[in-house]
Amino acid sequence: MASQPSQEVVLALAGDVMLGRGVGEEILRKGPAYPWGDTCDALRSADAAVMNLECVIASGGEPWSRWPKAFHFRSSPLAIQSLQLAGIDCVTLANNHVFDYEVDAFLEMLPLLEGGGIAFTGAGRNLAEAARPALLDIRGLRVGIVSFTDNEEGWGATSDSCGTNWIPIVPEAVSIVRSGIRNAREHGAQFVIVSIHWGPNMALRPPDHFRRFARLCIAAGADLWFGHSAHLFQGIEIIDGHPVIYDAGDFVDDYAVDPELRNDWGVLFRAHLVGPAVRELEIIPTLIENCQVNFACGATKQQIAARASQLCAEFATPIDERHGSLFIDCQGGSHDTACSSYVSQYQGG
Repeated sequence: MASQPSQEVVLALAGDVMLGRGVGEEILRKGPAYPWGDTCDALRSADAAVMNLECVIASGGEPWSRWPKAFHFRSSPLAIQSLQLAGIDCVTLANNHVFDYEVDAFLEMLPLLEGGGIAFTGAGRNLAEAARPALLDIRGLRVGIVSFTDNEEGWGATSDSCGTNWIPIVPEAVSIVRSGIRNAREHGAQFVIVSIHWGPNMALRPPDHFRRFARLCIAAGADLWFGHSAHLFQGIEIIDGHPVIYDAGDFVDDYAVDPELRNDWGVLFRAHLVGPAVRELEIIPTLIENCQVNFACGATKQQIAARASQLCAEFATPIDERHGSLFIDCQGGSHDTACSSYVSQYQGG
C-alpha cells in the first residue's frame, strides 16, 4: 500500500472550458496562451490542473445532425498546445459537446490528447474506456478522476460503441458512481474526484434531488464532488469534510453574457490537500472578456466574492477572505447535518 503523503498538494479545478468558435479564432490569431490571460501561472503552479473540456479538438468531422442541436463547438488541434501551456493534466469529456462534430472528430481528438500527455476520462471508444478513471501521480499522492454526465442520453457509450459515461440523476444510479470510485481505488487512487456535467443552464442553485444525489455519492466514497454545466458557479457544501462543488461555472468561452446572471463571472478553485483530504478550498474570482479569462479585480472581484459568500452561506459554509482569495475550511467539522438521513433512506441505491 502506498504511504500517505504529509506534504501539501494543490489541485487546480476549472469548470467549463470551450476553446472553439471565437476562442479558437483568437488562438489562431494571438497564439495558444491567449485564452488563459493572467490565470496561466496559477494553473501551472498547482501540482495538477483538471477542467471540463466543453468542445471537441479536431480538424475534421461534420456538425451533429442526427437530432436538433443548437450549438456545435470544435477547436483546432492547436488547442492541445493551449492546454499544455496552462499545465492542464486532465480533461473531463463527459458532457454535451464532445460529439458535436460526430464520432470522427471525437476519434481524432483522443490520440491528440494522448500524444499531448493530457489524461482524459468520461468518454471513450466504448463504455469501458468512458468509465475508466484518469490517474494522476502527484508528489506521492495518486489522484483518480471519474467523470459522468446526465446530458445527451443518446450519446451514452455502450460496450461496443463510442460515447459518454452517461447516468440519470436518480438514487439507483449511485451504484454506477460507486463502481467508478471503486475502480479508481483498485487502480491505487488515494483521493477520488467525481466530475459531473449535469443539470439545467443558468441556474444559481442546485435542485434538491441533486443535493441528495451528491450526498449519497460522498457516502459512497467520493473525496471531492466537481460539478459543472450551469454556466454559473453555485454554492459549495462541505459534507463530512468533503467539498461538494455543485457547479464550477464557466472558465473560458465566447458565450453571450446575461446582464443579470453574469455568466462571465467565474472562479478558479485550488484544493489544498494534506494526505487524502482537502484541508481548505481556495476560490479565486475570474472574469471572461474577449474570449479570455483573467482574474477579476476591483468592484467586479468584490461582487463575485459577495455572490460566492451568499451562495455558500445558504449551505452553512463560511468563507474567509485573505491574500486576495476566498477560503473554505473543509476540516473544521461537517456543515451538513442531513447526510446520514439521506443515506439511510436510499442505502439500497
